[in-house]
Amino acid sequence: MSTRPAATTAATNVPFGHGVILPVLDGRWLVVDWPEPQTMLSWAIVGGGLTQASKVVWRHIVADELRPPVDASRFLRAELAAAGHRGAVGLLTSRRLDSAVDLELHAADLSVRCIATVGLGNALAVGDPPGASGRIGTINVVCHISAPLSTEALVEALAMVAEARTAAVLDSGVRSRISGAPATGTGTDCIVVAAPQGRRGLTYVGKHTVAGHLIGACVRQTVTRGATAWLGEPRR
Repeated sequence: MSTRPAATTAATNVPFGHGVILPVLDGRWLVVDWPEPQTMLSWAIVGGGLTQASKVVWRHIVADELRPPVDASRFLRAELAAAGHRGAVGLLTSRRLDSAVDLELHAADLSVRCIATVGLGNALAVGDPPGASGRIGTINVVCHISAPLSTEALVEALAMVAEARTAAVLDSGVRSRISGAPATGTGTDCIVVAAPQGRRGLTYVGKHTVAGHLIGACVRQTVTRGATAWLGEPRR
């Protein structure tokens, strides 16, 4: 297994089959662009569900932009259209976009790329009571697999990414802002799994498979690096 070094910032523009990260624009936009539409599964605020898209786009926000009565989905949809990203899967984050971590792992004839922005200000434990934590901060993860996946495999890949994200957050030692229990994520995390379109896709991507191994290792390492960077920054 080989590892392509993670980008120190998100301002990379190297063409790989996993898409191209375009330079961060004005600190507000981070774009991952593929030459052809990819099959994607996510609960993204724009473009969520099972879809085909050629871009995943982060929009950096400050807290005031989403104060009630602003509808976050409508806000992002309008922003994407105005910036020329109509049809993209859209994500929102208050995390600096130049903090994005980019990692690619290879094994056999497969590879996986993970790009993540990691903020833990809104850290929570699964099962915490509902309600605002009073802070902003989220984890957005995009995981691209080099081989086509069946719908079932896309669902399993999404579960693998979530499990790896959770393992990395637990490793960080961060506690829930509400309950004080070990955090398993944040209240606003989002995951996007993407793969090339194709009729003969992988059917299984669990822990006993090469694909599952790559997904888990790549995501866990990426989120760990992002969490370590976030923890090393001064808090206001």
